Amino acid sequence: MSKPKKEPKWSSYMSESTKCKLRARCVIVDPQAMAAVTPIKPFSPEETRWILDHLQHPAVFLNMTQGWPVLHWTAQHLSGCLQDRLIRFRLGRREATNAPLFETQCSYIEATVTELLRWTQHQTDVGSFSEYPCSEYWAYADYKYITTLFHDQPSMFEDVKWSEFGFEGRDGKESTLWIGTKGANTPCHLDTYGCNLVLQVQGRKRWHLFSPEDSAKLYPTRIPYEESSVFSQVHVLHPDLRKFPQFQGARAHTVTLEPGQVLYVPMHWWHYVESIDPITVSVNSWIELEPEVDDAARVSEAVTRTVVCAMKSAPSGDNADAWLNPTEEEKLSHEENMQYLNLAVSAQRKRGPDPRATQPAKRDSCGRLKLRGDGVKVPASVRLPFGRHLIPVKSQEDEPGKTVPEDSSCDAAVSPEEDGSAGAKGKHTCGADLTQFSSCDLAADRGNNQGSGPSLITTNDLLDCLVHPDIMSRVTELLLERHGGGHL
Repeated sequence: MSKPKKEPKWSSYMSESTKCKLRARCVIVDPQAMAAVTPIKPFSPEETRWILDHLQHPAVFLNMTQGWPVLHWTAQHLSGCLQDRLIRFRLGRREATNAPLFETQCSYIEATVTELLRWTQHQTDVGSFSEYPCSEYWAYADYKYITTLFHDQPSMFEDVKWSEFGFEGRDGKESTLWIGTKGANTPCHLDTYGCNLVLQVQGRKRWHLFSPEDSAKLYPTRIPYEESSVFSQVHVLHPDLRKFPQFQGARAHTVTLEPGQVLYVPMHWWHYVESIDPITVSVNSWIELEPEVDDAARVSEAVTRTVVCAMKSAPSGDNADAWLNPTEEEKLSHEENMQYLNLAVSAQRKRGPDPRATQPAKRDSCGRLKLRGDGVKVPASVRLPFGRHLIPVKSQEDEPGKTVPEDSSCDAAVSPEEDGSAGAKGKHTCGADLTQFSSCDLAADRGNNQGSGPSLITTNDLLDCLVHPDIMSRVTELLLERHGGGHL
């Protein structure tokens, strides 16, 4: 005969009605009962992957990450997981300027997440943060690869479930962690490879996105140089419209990403990201595209790095700037860069004949080459399921009451008729006809002082033209036609 189950000692102090209520509550938290009430995801992995394959503009997925353990990765939780492990933080001043704050201009320290939290709470014992007042600086632990950060805790990789977005087997091993304080930001740039999925975990981040069609208006540059990143010379929140008049014609797509939401950033979309809450945590994964697209991008990147390194390594009085981004581990020799270039072209060649190679290369309205998959139009018959679970990121022109930010330091804003955008025959404030110049001309002129005459062309000015994305696109096309079997 089995012994009767004993009640806990504290049960002797409860009435029978209280015991019954407690037992009823225990039934509710039973795992099987919880599974029965778990909300169903709005899209299956197959449906989500189909949506991603057809999205041409940024969009936010809602209600897709319920049950993901990574949503518990608050900074407080991560401080417990990482404990005394030092990680690198980038620090920038909280000051308003008309110039972007590139990573080469920031300070860097090694500290723990626990010290970061103490710093934001104005406590003592904050390690290396003690030299930087929290009221004057923001901090960002960015580009932290989860596979490296938690190499001794591999079970944490499974907390990230990109497989539910249709990418089977993708989890934290292929993801990156970002921890920041209010004001922390990423300079406006575009990624040359793939597309991007971003999960907001803690706090909110505001994203300012621009279409690839606006690239010329964002004045692209490869200085500072970072592999796979093209930076904008414009501070998109506080633009200097005297130096960069065409920016006034750019259309910003803005969204504030909330915890649990996932943002999709298509290929070659520009983005400036800022943390707007005291602590923010996010996780992203760069998704590779079809081989012929990313392989061509790798060739273009190899050419860019070869040219930039060769010219910036040449002895010159104007080559004393910090041109290599801190995210780049080292400056490669010309021989090493040429090896990478040949490997990139070889990878394209080994794929074999492209069944579409007989088709003429696609170009946009300005004659620039379009890589296959970049800007390909989705048939009008395709209807994406926008609604309460999938929200498109709209441009400011689509939202009443919102306008493109203007440069408050200018005596007078440049009107659409003056900036040369939208087909207008524009005039610079000095009276020059913008229709007579290319984007490279404008880049070379960016250092001019108003009314002081033209300045000397610098190495960086020349590079802005030589490795301009439009030029690299054409060079890539020629290289692959001559050495890569014409697969473009």
